[in-house]
Amino acid sequence: MSGARTRIAAVVMNDLRILRRDPAFVVIFTLMPLAFMAFTKGAFAAGLALEYPGRGFNGAEQVVPGSAVVFSGFLVGNLGFAIFREHSWATWDRLRASQLSTVELMAGKAVGPVLVLALQLTVMLGGGAALFGLKLTGSLVAFVLVAVALAVMEVSLGFMLLAICRSVLQLNAVTNLGAMMLGGIGGAVTPLFLLPTWAQTIAPLTPAYWAMSGFTKVTIDGGGIADVGRPVLVLLAYSAGFLAIAAWRFRTEDAKIGWA
Repeated sequence: MSGARTRIAAVVMNDLRILRRDPAFVVIFTLMPLAFMAFTKGAFAAGLALEYPGRGFNGAEQVVPGSAVVFSGFLVGNLGFAIFREHSWATWDRLRASQLSTVELMAGKAVGPVLVLALQLTVMLGGGAALFGLKLTGSLVAFVLVAVALAVMEVSLGFMLLAICRSVLQLNAVTNLGAMMLGGIGGAVTPLFLLPTWAQTIAPLTPAYWAMSGFTKVTIDGGGIADVGRPVLVLLAYSAGFLAIAAWRFRTEDAKIGWA
């Protein structure tokens, strides 16, 4: 067991060293949501005033979790990018030929994206409270549970996309399109009650809908742990489904096309 931990830690430390040398991607997608909140908070406040007259919401109740859902989606491809990078550098086969098992290799590769996603969510949710006046009317623990379930779902989705996509361009396109389209339909970009009827009908089919449902049960409805139980369970069910597909499709010997 100690040998496995040592091998996994070596993969993690190597990826973190690479990230430290070129952190631009992480910095941009961590700070960009704060700018998005600043520009759109007023519009969200107006929408909430129409839906909840007299409640005095300032817009942060919707824009902060919405930004977390949308922009965390852009980091879904992080795990895949780390694998495609190894293919581009012709180092993937060396990793496969080492003492690392497939489980150890993928566990090591997953730690970096998990840490980055945790950092992004912490900055967005913390920044939303400090800079934009987000005040939880419900349970902080419930809010954190939804954030953790969202992070687990995003990483699981990253595993699935890695297994399905053959090239880094495919992965990049699917990640960016999915973050905007599914986030939009799920009520993260525009409040669900302002979406067209057709979008409201299909919204529950998206993980973004359940993440937003969990967050807003705390920020708007003043809910507690029991109130977010269903959204959290649905997000975890999505995670299990994504991981099952990834396990079925992923093979370490599959050829992947990285950046030229």
